[in-house]
Amino acid sequence: MADVNSSLNEAMKLAGAIGVALVDWRSGMTLGTAGGGAGMDMEIAAAGNTEVIRAKHNTMEALGLTGDIEDMLITLDTQIHILRPLKKEPDLFIYIALEKSQANLALARLKMRQIEGSLEV
Repeated sequence: MADVNSSLNEAMKLAGAIGVALVDWRSGMTLGTAGGGAGMDMEIAAAGNTEVIRAKHNTMEALGLTGDIEDMLITLDTQIHILRPLKKEPDLFIYIALEKSQANLALARLKMRQIEGSLEV
């Protein structure tokens, strides 16, 4: 099992990683961040992506869809953002932003799944 900081640092080893955060989607608060900086304020990004997770949960409920969200992908011109809710801690999600030109989407999704599986909150 890995703690929050080591898990986030492991995610930052992905090619193209800009920043990563562990976020409580009910409150919008981060439990930890790595990376980011002037070009990517991880606190603001985490709070904004909280709204994405909330909207999807509300839509699923309105449609009567059951099951879990595995991950959510947002593709921008130059970046890829992955939001991955935790199965063990359903109020939390891992958010990572990657440079599109450097990232390997399949590898990033696999790594996020592995990190989720080993993360101890």
